[in-house]
Amino acid sequence: MKKYVDIYKEELCKEVIPFWESHSKDDVYGGYFTCLDLQGNVYDTDKFIWLQARQAWMFSTLYSSLEANPNWKEMARHGINFLENHGRDKNGDWYFSLDQRGNPLVQPYNIFSDCFAAMAFGAYYGISGEQRYAEIAKDTFWNILRRQDNPKGPYNKKYPGTRNLQNFALPMILSNLSMELEPILGKQEVSKLTADIATLIITQFYDSQRGLVLENISENGEFVDSFEGRLLNPGHAIEAMWFIMNIGLRNNDLALVEEAEQIMYQQLEKGWDEQYGGIFYFLDAKGQPTEHLEWDRKLWWVHLETLVALAKTYAFNRSPKAKTWFEKVHEYTWYHFRDPKNGGEWYGYLDRRGELLLHLKGGKWKGCFHVPRALLEISRTLDTI
Repeated sequence: MKKYVDIYKEELCKEVIPFWESHSKDDVYGGYFTCLDLQGNVYDTDKFIWLQARQAWMFSTLYSSLEANPNWKEMARHGINFLENHGRDKNGDWYFSLDQRGNPLVQPYNIFSDCFAAMAFGAYYGISGEQRYAEIAKDTFWNILRRQDNPKGPYNKKYPGTRNLQNFALPMILSNLSMELEPILGKQEVSKLTADIATLIITQFYDSQRGLVLENISENGEFVDSFEGRLLNPGHAIEAMWFIMNIGLRNNDLALVEEAEQIMYQQLEKGWDEQYGGIFYFLDAKGQPTEHLEWDRKLWWVHLETLVALAKTYAFNRSPKAKTWFEKVHEYTWYHFRDPKNGGEWYGYLDRRGELLLHLKGGKWKGCFHVPRALLEISRTLDTI
């Protein structure tokens, strides 16, 4: 497995990061362009807060954990300044999108803008030492917790009181975000937060009878036999399990690490497409048709997050099973998503057979995050063996 350390690090430093450095920086109005074609040309200038924040976090993290490269710190600062100047409404909630100049386009209906803004400002505080960035991260984090029972607030289109569901995405993000902000929140607070979130995920969202992690459950933690209640997102579940592994390792709770490992394998085995290879985007817990018409697409982030989970599992216990699965998923991911012709960032969207669907390197939902984060996590994780 050591051979993958150099492969992944070289791809990160010589291909992926230079692509974003060369093509994404908006030197006129600030922030980053994320809608980039195969060659890095900008095809849309709208700016999506969660992608702006993810990129600022990514460059801050590269600076703090890989190399104190001043260009990386400047790239991070460039995004942070844009976010600080334009990203929030008067209540401190983060918009979903802005135009190129920083004027609001879409209201703050999506709490994941806030989650990644908190992550970005926390990481930039870590490399700048400027207290105001810590305050923005902390204020945003507590605002997320205040909103968590109704994340969309006034923009929620659900009819109240008829089918109130808990959604998996926010606890999943919080399990990682809490640990990211530990230097700001403090060890005791993070210990409590992560313990509560891990318990919620393992005992409620994980349906032990079915061996599946559900995307939506009732307010009481029960299975709901509906489109939403039967929905599976294998990539979400697998990504969450490496977050849970990190929590277990932080707390020296090896039983939690092992439980997360076994749950991860269950989601991977359920989600793997035996006919064409790769991992399905969405599935139904009962094998019924899903409401998501894109259910059988193969997405970049699903496979990369799976590789991170498998790398962490192998580093933890040297499991032959983790090695076999890692090599299998690596072969599919490296062959189908990496772009050897144009170089730089990877493709994002394939059909079920593995054929390219969208000729883009970034867009409204894909930015400078999953590819570089996975390359960094995998190379660092396997380098500890």
